[in-house]
Parts: sequence; structure tokens; C-alpha cells
Amino acid sequence: MPLPLRAARTALLVTGAALLTRRALRRRIDASPLWPLPALEEPISGQPRSRALTLRVARHERVAEGVVQLRLEGGHLAALPAWEPGAHLDLVLPSGRVRQYSLCGDPEDTSSYTVATRLIGPDEGGRGGSREVHEALREGAEVEVRGPRNRFPLLDDTASYVFVAGGIGITPILAMVRAADAAGADWRLLYCGRSRASMPFLEELEKLGGAEGRVSVVAEDVSGRPDVGAFLREGAQGGAGVYVCGPEGLMDAVAGALPEGCSLHLERFAPAASAGGGSAFEVELRRSGRTVSVGADTTVLAAVRAELPDVPYSCEQGFCGTCQHRVLEGEIDHRDELLTDGERGDSMLICVSRARGTRLVLDL
Repeated sequence: MPLPLRAARTALLVTGAALLTRRALRRRIDASPLWPLPALEEPISGQPRSRALTLRVARHERVAEGVVQLRLEGGHLAALPAWEPGAHLDLVLPSGRVRQYSLCGDPEDTSSYTVATRLIGPDEGGRGGSREVHEALREGAEVEVRGPRNRFPLLDDTASYVFVAGGIGITPILAMVRAADAAGADWRLLYCGRSRASMPFLEELEKLGGAEGRVSVVAEDVSGRPDVGAFLREGAQGGAGVYVCGPEGLMDAVAGALPEGCSLHLERFAPAASAGGGSAFEVELRRSGRTVSVGADTTVLAAVRAELPDVPYSCEQGFCGTCQHRVLEGEIDHRDELLTDGERGDSMLICVSRARGTRLVLDL
């Protein structure tokens, strides 16, 4: 029987090998003297949401067709804040855009962070962030980062692990596969992409899969779309944790074919629900003494900025937290991927979330 992941992590820690337990991670973040920087801002709960660091691009390399990998170093910092598989960084790009990228390096390397991104053109819904990473963040450039944060943690309460990645969705999955393999856990991976040339980290993953065939690679230009149902029926036994990152269609296919008794864990870098849609409602801006109308197909952010143009915002996808504001009255329809359960009680991200009723009151 494979060594349980928690026990394996403890053993690896004792031997100086690799994985921090979540408790140790929290201790390092909360107590480390290597965190002299002030919080970027104070969220509604009164706890620092994230801390800002200025890192240098030590390496910018092409790791697959249309994919670049950045190695970001802290320079004067003795060590960077710790992270675990599934974590991501917010990168504040030179234009001011904020984009989220999964960490795909080694959690034990405290001297640098590694991220990778695929170039997404306007015809695919790209808004310029990935192009800026590819073209502006060259070696020697400096970039502000926030985090790490982890809303996609690799849990250690399952009998086995099944990973499904589509395209650049391999970035958070890569660190998870390494961790599961180092712990001696039972794992399988389905890795899909448009072509082998466009799939980063393929050689390393196939080597990790070994002769046991734990890695199934499906390049659509050769094999067509993957048979997700067949893969799950064969590889996901009852009690398995299934971790998925990739296009919405792939995540929907996994959710629809999930075997009974398996737990599903998804990573999205697009809003889970539309910011528009639903009924119109009113928002009172208590401190400003104004009331704005939010149409069925517009956002609270757009309506508020029409009256208060200096209200800050960034990602407009419910990830970065720039537009988090306190809600004084009204029921919230949360559509973000960021806030904690505690924060959801009295605040919202106005770029994506809405009212469940006809009125909200914001502390603005």
C-alpha cells in the first residue's frame, strides 16, 4: 500500500528532501523574518491579503511552441515566501495589468519562482497580458508579484491521485505530479494538447510516468480529442482525488464522467460565472451619498465607476482582489474565485459579483 502523502511529506522533511506540510507552511509565512515588506493593502477582514515583492527575471526561455517560462529571483531577499503545489502568483505587468500564473518550479527552491504562460491571441479571447509577458518580461526586467496564494491545494486525504491537464493547464499539475511521485503515492495523468510541440514539460512528465504507463499523452493533431470517460474509468478508482486544469470543455467533460466516490478539484483562471446576466438592481454608495443602477448585462464595477471613476480595479475576472469592497446591506451573489468564506460574509468583488435581491449598500 502506498505511503500516505502526509506521512511521506513528514519523512521527506526529516530527510531534508522536499515537501512542507500545510501547518509548517503557515508557520513559515506567519513567523518568518524574511517578510519585512508591508501588505499591499488591507482587505475587509483586516488581514493582509497579499504582500508585494519586486523580482527580477533571471531567465526567459521558450519551453514549447507558444509557451515561455520565467524564472523570477528575489535578489536581495535571503529566501522567497514558501508555497505548495497548486499555488499561483499575481504578476503586475508593466502596463498595470494583473495576471495570475501557477507556480511550476520546485517548492524547495526558495531563491526563485518559476511560472510559464502560453501566448493567447485576441481571436482566443486574449487581452494582451500573455503577449506582455512574452515580449516585455525579458531577462533583467523587474516585475512586481503578489502571493503566493493557493486555491487549488493538493490534499493528502485520498487513496490515489488522478490528474488531467489541458495545454498550459499543466503548470499547476506539474508540481502536484512531482509531489505525488516523490511521496510514493498512486497517481495517473492525462495530458492533452493541440500538438506535442505545444505541450511544455512533456519529456519530464513522460519520464516520471515511466514504464508503468502512468502518463497518457493525447496530441489532438494526431489522436483527436481525448476519451476522458475511458481514462477515468480505467484510472480513477473509488476514493481517488481528481485534479483538473485546462479549458472549460475539458473540465466539464471530467465533471460529467467523474466515477462515483471520487472527489473533483478544479483550477480556473476565468470567471466561473458571467459577471452580467440576471436581474437589474440598485447599489447605494453610502459614503458618497449616491445610488447607481446596475443593468442585467453590466457589472457593479462599471456602474460604480461611472459615478466614482477613481475606484481601482485590475483583472475584472474576480481573481486579484483589487475591487474588493465592504457590503453594508443586501444579499450577495458571489461569483469570484478569491474570497474566503469569512470575507464573503461582508464583502464582494464588484467586478464579477452581483446582488441576489434588488439592492446592495456598499461602503463607498
